[in-house]
Amino acid sequence: MRYVVIGGAGAMGRITVKDLVETCPKGDEIVVADYDFAKAKALAASHKSRKVLPVRVDVKDRAEAARALAGATVLLNCAPYQLNLHVMEVSLALKCHYVDLGGLFHMTRRQLELHGRFKKIGRTAVIGMGAAPGITNIMARLGADKLDSVTEVHCRVGSMDKTRYEGAPALPLSYSLKTILEEFSMRPAVFTKGRMTFVDPMSGGEPHRFPSPIGVLRPMHTIHSEVATLPYSFRGVREASFKIAFDPEFADRVRFLRDLGMASHDGVEVPSADAHGAVKVAPIDVADKVAMSQKPARQAGPLRQYEVVRTVVKGRKNGKKATCVVDCRTAGMPSWGIGLDIDTGSPPAVAAQMLAAGEITEPGAIPPEKAVPPEPFFKRLKRRGMTVRVSMKSGWGFAV
Repeated sequence: MRYVVIGGAGAMGRITVKDLVETCPKGDEIVVADYDFAKAKALAASHKSRKVLPVRVDVKDRAEAARALAGATVLLNCAPYQLNLHVMEVSLALKCHYVDLGGLFHMTRRQLELHGRFKKIGRTAVIGMGAAPGITNIMARLGADKLDSVTEVHCRVGSMDKTRYEGAPALPLSYSLKTILEEFSMRPAVFTKGRMTFVDPMSGGEPHRFPSPIGVLRPMHTIHSEVATLPYSFRGVREASFKIAFDPEFADRVRFLRDLGMASHDGVEVPSADAHGAVKVAPIDVADKVAMSQKPARQAGPLRQYEVVRTVVKGRKNGKKATCVVDCRTAGMPSWGIGLDIDTGSPPAVAAQMLAAGEITEPGAIPPEKAVPPEPFFKRLKRRGMTVRVSMKSGWGFAV
């Protein structure tokens, strides 16, 4: 098999590459495809025990990218979501399978429009295959399968980090600040009373109790891909939502940047370096470049992190109201040198291996809850230090 990780030298791509290196058979080929060839080359060289190849690729140049990535079994897209359609076009040109990390609702809707083209060539594009979206969606499938009918699907994410660090950056980040700023500033979708609506960013911060050791947090609405697909994947759904709980200090700092205007995509003129004339730059691109160039913190003690990705499915079982709560829990993967981001960076590798093994068979551009069978998926997650727990409760009183 030939697994090609687009954006493979980035924050999430590096984790996906590491997963493939650790779990694929020795004969499989892993390609780190990135616009920054120096970073791709350095990452490939760091994996001395495997055949990991670096390739420079510009996915906006479809023909050249297809030539550079010929022979791919699966394209694993870990690049910024704004490039999703470009990478899908490359995948179609290569006639190979495709997996990505999600598209912040609106991009996801556009991606689903390519369903017919993928189906025509007999290939599968799994849209949104990280932790959230991704694990959340497949847990929704698991919960729905345990009920006779479904009326509500709600996704929640909560975490804690008590690891001691030295030299912590001003704004610790595990993925693109640009995406985070958009999550904090774009109006989130909420499916309610059978209709899609949009609410204020960062709203809905009611208390929600996660399993120990996390406890009570206040998840908030942010724009996410789950709400673009879950209401339509399960017949009878009237309510669907997504919320995530950020560290309060982190949320305040991002909110400050947003309110300062650093989430704007509108270009502003600044003097050029030679003081002759001006150049136009988008504040969000400047903020992202500066933030993602911060020197990372040094871990000064044992990893003490914990995250719960949760999906709550409400419906009926044997004619009675019932609620299925499905939790995916992780404390990271210290043996791989990876913390909580394992639950975002590993699922694309899992889905890609399932596609290559013929465990995912439905062709087309489809969301995880329709594409990925839960049991073999969760079995593979367990190998990566993630455990899934299911609890059934009577009634619909479980607070979301």
